[in-house]
Amino acid sequence: MSLDNTSQPSVKYCADKVNARYIHGRPESELVPSRYALRVGEIDVMVVSDGVLSLPGAMLGHNVDPAVRAAWLEDMFLPPDVLEWALNVVVVRSGGRTILIDAGIGGEFPDLPRAGQWAQRLEAAGIDPASVTDVVLTHMHMDHCGGLLADGVKERLRPDLRVHVAAAEAEFWESPDFSRVSMPPGFPDALRRTAKRFLNEYGSQMRTFETEYEVAPGVLVHRTGGHTPGHSVVRLASGGDRLTFAGDAVFQVGFEHPDWYNGFEHDPEEAARVRVRLLRELAANRESLVATHLSFPSVCHVAVAGDVFRWVPGPWEY
Repeated sequence: MSLDNTSQPSVKYCADKVNARYIHGRPESELVPSRYALRVGEIDVMVVSDGVLSLPGAMLGHNVDPAVRAAWLEDMFLPPDVLEWALNVVVVRSGGRTILIDAGIGGEFPDLPRAGQWAQRLEAAGIDPASVTDVVLTHMHMDHCGGLLADGVKERLRPDLRVHVAAAEAEFWESPDFSRVSMPPGFPDALRRTAKRFLNEYGSQMRTFETEYEVAPGVLVHRTGGHTPGHSVVRLASGGDRLTFAGDAVFQVGFEHPDWYNGFEHDPEEAARVRVRLLRELAANRESLVATHLSFPSVCHVAVAGDVFRWVPGPWEY
């Protein structure tokens, strides 16, 4: 389903509805933590919230009966029309390198004003953007690369910064296909515009890979495809501990309903296959999972529940 033919509410409508609950559109100050630190063996990991995205609930499963989707949302105590999607990025330190995995949305879509906060939140955590040696992009949707395009950010990054992305992803965004997505109005144009600008501004710093690449000791980026042709996950392994950052391979509904299509998926059938394979693997090896749009801090495990899966949130350890 193409974007322009959907009957979903606009993103501005969704944002306005959510922002009505806040003073001036967002809380006046940070009332809860926006970062969560953990260790994977000898690897330091920090999950940082870039904020939240207010999007139509239909995007969680546009291939299912609306009544079935509404029933699931009600069972999960979620509103039927507008959902607040978490937007998580991760900072990893290994082998003398500081690696930013995804970069949030920046200011690329003004109708989503409660996201785009990773830069100041990194600073609040004591991480200077100039200390980042590598960026890994799970894919080039604007909520994953747009933060690097925010005003003043590039000037604060080191000139020898390396940006790692699958070759298939960079190639896809030269002429992207939106024929099978189901997005709110305005998104395809914004996604095209952001990806084109990103390739222009960071193309000389991009380091592409075909299937997988070890960015630092124990930090392996692996292409899965599905969500986008070059979508990738990042596998961390050290001292017997393991954690996977799954990007957009897994959404909240994907545990119970891995066959539901997300509206941002460019190849929804392949995305569902990728999701099932990944969840089966994570359940079998019992490693931790973090994903972009799972509720912050997102750290969890996966368990098998019959033919589907169960999301087991990790304990808050502080």
